[in-house]
Amino acid sequence: MRQVVLDTETTGLEPQQGHRIIEIGCVELFDRRHTGNRFHHYINPEREIEEGAVEVHGISNEYLADKPLYADIAESLLAFLRDAELIIHNAPFDVAFLNAEFERLGAEWGRIEDHCPRVVDTLVMARERHPGQRNGLDALCKRYEIDNSGRELHGALLDAELLADVYRVMTGGQTALHLDAGSNGESGLGVRHGRARRRGEIPVVRADAEERAAHEARVADIVAASGGCLWSEEEGGDA
Repeated sequence: MRQVVLDTETTGLEPQQGHRIIEIGCVELFDRRHTGNRFHHYINPEREIEEGAVEVHGISNEYLADKPLYADIAESLLAFLRDAELIIHNAPFDVAFLNAEFERLGAEWGRIEDHCPRVVDTLVMARERHPGQRNGLDALCKRYEIDNSGRELHGALLDAELLADVYRVMTGGQTALHLDAGSNGESGLGVRHGRARRRGEIPVVRADAEERAAHEARVADIVAASGGCLWSEEEGGDA
């Protein structure tokens, strides 16, 4: 399965009010592993950035003055996204901005849903797994012990990198994450969740005294009810 983890930064919060995308970052996963393929562009929005937005991402109009327009990167962006499952945190926000940008280019560009078979919203997923808790990207990184110390401000590519690792832990239960062999390591993220195992090492988790006592009590109940149990010490089992 090919997946693309995507994030954007914008001039403001409402595409209906003419706000625009100013940065887009995408990270490719194949069979849930980093391929090393990324798509990243800063974009000249042809309008002023709201002061509140600058405080979030630190990107100024002066910095974007010589950057390409969205129309200049739209074709290469679609080529990167096409037929991939999209992984986005708070997906309605980013999808609305992407669709507004394509709408400006013309109806023939369609909507992002026309090019990608499925959009997975990791915010919805996190809220289902952790109801009543904070589920922003920083909170999820802390919960899953993913190093986000370089995230002083929001940034589309960095946030896509972090979200890719959050998603893999949240959906796959990995006990260790690291940059895969296919990654070029540009992000500098050597992510660890728990103790990394050496190749070929098989983890052994032994029951503690309380767990063993509960197991023995359950076996005794089975013996009493049925007259025997495979896991009973009397039957030669290893309790």
